[in-house]
Amino acid sequence: MTEEMLSTLAKYIAAEFLKDPGRSIAPDEALLSSGLIDSFHLVDLALFVEDNFGVHIDDSELNASTFDNLTQLVALIQSRK
Repeated sequence: MTEEMLSTLAKYIAAEFLKDPGRSIAPDEALLSSGLIDSFHLVDLALFVEDNFGVHIDDSELNASTFDNLTQLVALIQSRK
């Protein structure tokens, strides 16, 4: 399930935010702190996570501590299931 989540998230970010569906995103690649995505994308990403994985993301969690890489995000999702 973890690999599937990583793949789903990476494909969504590459297609929707980076406009490069073929781009590969490593599980530990920095998203926010590197500037790959910005704070405006966080809300969209949180909504995608909630809709696709059936978990709730608090507004206070929309930060680099939780969303800076795919591994962190998958850990958050799994902790809510």
